[in-house]
Amino acid sequence: MTSTSAAGGRSGQAPGRRTAPFVALSPLLRLLILTQLAFNIGFFAVLPFLAEHLGQSVGMAGWLVGFVLGLRTFSQQGLFVVGGALADRYGIRPVVLAGCVLRIAGFAWLGFAERTWAVVGAVLLIGFAAALFSPAVESEVARQAVLWEEEGAGDRTRVLALFTVAGQAGAFVGPLLGALLLAVDFRTACLAGAGVFVLVLAGHAWLLPQRVPGRVRVRMKGGARLVLRNRRFLALCCAYGAYLLAYNQLYLALPAEVERAAGSQAPLAWLFALSSLLVVTAQLPVTRWAGERLARRRSMVAGLVLIAVGFAVVGLARPAGWTGTGGLLPAAGFVVLLTLGQMLVAPVARAWVPDLAEDGRLGLYTGALSSVSGIVVLAGSSATGLLLDTGLPVAVPWLVLAAVPLVAAATLPRWPHRSAGAAAPTRSTAGSVRS
Repeated sequence: MTSTSAAGGRSGQAPGRRTAPFVALSPLLRLLILTQLAFNIGFFAVLPFLAEHLGQSVGMAGWLVGFVLGLRTFSQQGLFVVGGALADRYGIRPVVLAGCVLRIAGFAWLGFAERTWAVVGAVLLIGFAAALFSPAVESEVARQAVLWEEEGAGDRTRVLALFTVAGQAGAFVGPLLGALLLAVDFRTACLAGAGVFVLVLAGHAWLLPQRVPGRVRVRMKGGARLVLRNRRFLALCCAYGAYLLAYNQLYLALPAEVERAAGSQAPLAWLFALSSLLVVTAQLPVTRWAGERLARRRSMVAGLVLIAVGFAVVGLARPAGWTGTGGLLPAAGFVVLLTLGQMLVAPVARAWVPDLAEDGRLGLYTGALSSVSGIVVLAGSSATGLLLDTGLPVAVPWLVLAAVPLVAAATLPRWPHRSAGAAAPTRSTAGSVRS
């Protein structure tokens, strides 16, 4: 899939094409980007309110609530590699449609679940549904973005940045919709979320082609061995995992810091909103700026360094013990720097995968990026929890966390040339929506 720009490590775009406007993309890319928006609206209309529902309405103990939430994450992120492999074997249409059906069933079941076993079953179904459709959609977006780049329309990272923006917009709108629906009850929110996926299912049954031109179907056998032998890809997974570990601190280290500075976690909502708003408004300009000035590997390194600086800001400010509004400034600085780093890292990491995957295995590699990174996050989060609870000097956990993305940046491989055995996908009609 390598184009001249990919081999050289710097974005390439046709003269005068400074942006990747949504309307200029192929019909298939527009459909998939809108799919990401719809997925996140439906998902975030329900899941942010799940913990409170399980604790108060269902009456679960705190440890059991945490266990159920962990099961959802595992059934989703941990099984992405399965969904990606299925997409390579059977094509994206049946995998996406099956995922939508399971998500509808999961949300409807969750709305009526009142016993622990029923809640666990519904949550596992919801997670596995995403493990089916998300890697299928993400891998096809990446493949189409490479085609878009090879046709001289612009850098592939700009397409993937649009995909990120769509996801963040859905993550921003979804909770607002869910909060309105909760005025009725949690069941109504679940059924509304299921309704969103009914619309997605109907739209994709009509618009998604039976076979995407240029997508080669391969057997599932032997795929895991290829991934585990691909050291460059595993290095990328570790770097991406370091970014995800840092992002996970929005839910682990940051709440503790906000509680210390403000006496409650109320400001967290504003900090989360700040992060989402930054991505929605600044992702495309940041991607354009980086594409014009930085090679792709340097863009990812710069993002990881910004994330490290964000941790260092809090770590160096902690000994002062500031509280109140002033005490929240380091936390706000951390959120801003983390989000800016995310804008540089996430699109480039996704853009890198097609150049590392064997022909016909893009779904597997896209899923493996999330699954392997998820293992890194799981191990790193456990270690972070120990750091926060060991009574070390207050700056130490944050400075240790600052070192993690720096180490990841140092171990990133060079942007690869495509191997001779991995052929580029067929172009021409790859953007057609109806076959």
